[in-house]
Amino acid sequence: MTTLSKVVIFPVLLALAACAGGEDSSATSELAEQEANPERIEVQHILISFAGKLSKPGLTRSQEEAEELANDLLERIKNGEDFDNLVQTYTDDSYPGIYKMANLDVPLNEAEGEYSRGRMVKGFGDISFSLKVGEVGMCGFNAEMSPYGWHIVKRLK
Repeated sequence: MTTLSKVVIFPVLLALAACAGGEDSSATSELAEQEANPERIEVQHILISFAGKLSKPGLTRSQEEAEELANDLLERIKNGEDFDNLVQTYTDDSYPGIYKMANLDVPLNEAEGEYSRGRMVKGFGDISFSLKVGEVGMCGFNAEMSPYGWHIVKRLK
């Protein structure tokens, strides 16, 4: 094969390869869109609250102590500690703290026990739907967005 033939054939092969990958590329794009704006998710979370925010007996930590604990737990999770074990030990919600949610304007699957995203605390819903499967994030205490404390959330599905 001459050099000229190689120069002409190589770009043609690249173009054909790109075309052949076109369907995969759009399928990947569609999956990325579904992941970025899912209809339904399942999450597990740790709620770290403080005195006066929940009617939980024995909850005496201050807001500052709650914030410090939430940040410490998030760091421990990032360093590989088992999320479920931390939920069991630290959550101020009920264990296992797993919620199935339907996104806004998505009909609920009541047989699955889903909650509407709009029915949840806004900060909790926002952080939950922003995560990819397996990711962990945190919504900090905010009187309007997260009035019960800090939510450390792991997306399961």
